[in-house]
Amino acid sequence: MDAVRVALLREVLAGTQWPGAARRFAGSLRRSVVPAGGHLLLVGTERYEPWHLAAHLVDEAAWSGLPELAPTLVRHRVRPGEPPHLSVGLSRLEAARRGHTLLVVAPEQPGAGLLERVHDARRAGATVLSLDGGDPDLGTLAHEALSVPDATAELDLDTVQHLVSAAAGENSLPGPRGGPRRLRDRLARLADQLTAPPPSRW
Repeated sequence: MDAVRVALLREVLAGTQWPGAARRFAGSLRRSVVPAGGHLLLVGTERYEPWHLAAHLVDEAAWSGLPELAPTLVRHRVRPGEPPHLSVGLSRLEAARRGHTLLVVAPEQPGAGLLERVHDARRAGATVLSLDGGDPDLGTLAHEALSVPDATAELDLDTVQHLVSAAAGENSLPGPRGGPRRLRDRLARLADQLTAPPPSRW
């Protein structure tokens, strides 16, 4: 989803909680990863792999000048011969500790195995964030959660991920007097996004 579509989506959702909620969540993500120098781990469920969010966060990291936003995609199944950025398995979560951020994307129940790994990562000091469908166990483990229950008719979790990733890279560069270089940065990002091909399967 490019910058124009995100802007239109925000306009359509004006007056709802979602644009503000996405910006707050994105702010929590940035506050967690930027001072720590990155170490962002992104994991989904066994049935749902958030590779599209991973691709958008990589793009936002490049466009915003915040390389810390680029995640490591952690996968439940890694096939032989996969490229390095798609070859990180669940065992990577065992190394999560203070200074690491674990972003869990779970449209459905995450499953006991993943919850146990998330619990261990939190206990080791990692910050846990979740974009989820309202699972109470995951919500209890997360330091910050943004939930999109199935009953929500306004939008789905995939759409919320677009809002979050776009907000994560916004207005990150200081201007001449400390203010954001809003217009120039937005125009540059818009030009980049309009000329770039849509994300492939990362």
